[in-house]
Amino acid sequence: QRKHGTTMMAALHSARGLIQCECDCGTVKISCADRKPKTGILMLNMGGPEKLQDVHDFLLRLFMDTDLMKLPVQNKLGPFIAKRRTPKIQEQYSKIGGGSPIKHWTSMQGEGMVKLLDEMSPETAPHKFYIGFRYVQPLTEDAIEEMEKDGVERAVAFTQYPQYSCSTTGSSLNAIYRYYSNRGERPKMSWSVIDRWPTHPLLVECFAEHVRNELQKFPEDKREDIVILFSAHSLPMAVVNRGDPYPQEVGATVQRVMERLGHCNPYRLVWQSKVGPMPWLGPQTDEVIKGLCERGKKNLLLVPIAFTSDHIETLHELDIEYGQVLGEECGVENIRRAESLNGNPLFMKALADLVHSHLKSNKPCSRQLTLRCPLCTNPTCGETKAFFASQTLS
Repeated sequence: QRKHGTTMMAALHSARGLIQCECDCGTVKISCADRKPKTGILMLNMGGPEKLQDVHDFLLRLFMDTDLMKLPVQNKLGPFIAKRRTPKIQEQYSKIGGGSPIKHWTSMQGEGMVKLLDEMSPETAPHKFYIGFRYVQPLTEDAIEEMEKDGVERAVAFTQYPQYSCSTTGSSLNAIYRYYSNRGERPKMSWSVIDRWPTHPLLVECFAEHVRNELQKFPEDKREDIVILFSAHSLPMAVVNRGDPYPQEVGATVQRVMERLGHCNPYRLVWQSKVGPMPWLGPQTDEVIKGLCERGKKNLLLVPIAFTSDHIETLHELDIEYGQVLGEECGVENIRRAESLNGNPLFMKALADLVHSHLKSNKPCSRQLTLRCPLCTNPTCGETKAFFASQTLS
């Protein structure tokens, strides 16, 4: 209330939670984007090099990540492998535009998500998204620093891998825990984590929608003959045999998507991106394509089921290595790939719904996160799980 008796009114509007103050001297508008974020959502992913000159550092961080892989004399072998593989990987990135689009898509998805969240949950607004990549800028550790400088009160670590694996989501969560433990600091923010979401209804609908759209692009007389291949990043069997939940969570996503599609076509879950001579989870995507062609199944739809945006494994491995080169070698009649979720507004709604439900639950993490793999060999995993499970939320 001002001296001359005019009452100031505050009205919360939509979009980014616009605050409008009206008085006799005019109108002042302050959007949520200009206010201190109350809730910060840290979008976790491995990331990808934006430029060819970023490839070496990306590979170096990847091969030095003991949560992802354990190598003998890793401090020497990791840099050696990164240096040796850099030219080959740079060549692959040069064929898809010179860099990974994953930061572009994550930024677009984050913008759409927080815009919806400010409408859905004004009590936790303003919301701000942060990108925390594991192997390229912006790194997870840098994002945490930015969140603390911004004065975020409630921090949500939101994995962008729908299906949990210790080697992906687990590694990113370990990075958050280590950020504080290495400094001997307690977080200034209250942390919680969305650690998996393989069967979220809107995620399932997004995948089903993209499969339907791509099926319609096949010749009409071939649609009954199409085999759908859901392709996910493989894991070393040593990781699987420790009890990593990733294979069954990917399978759960596939099952829900096929239910949504009414089991319209035969399908298989296949695995891509094997590296090195050790046993990996199979069958491998390329071997399945060859095997199906040999058996007369030459109309194939590839669906990246564990990725939520385009990057090297969709744009090069699926589209070029398998869709073009291998397809021609095998005599495929029609091979297509379902579009990644990228800028689909329904996917942004899925992200917002996940965060909204998570904030309402007031739980620091899922019950599943608290259970270590039965044969886990990484003590940091247990410490990380305890860190998140012990967070006090107001």
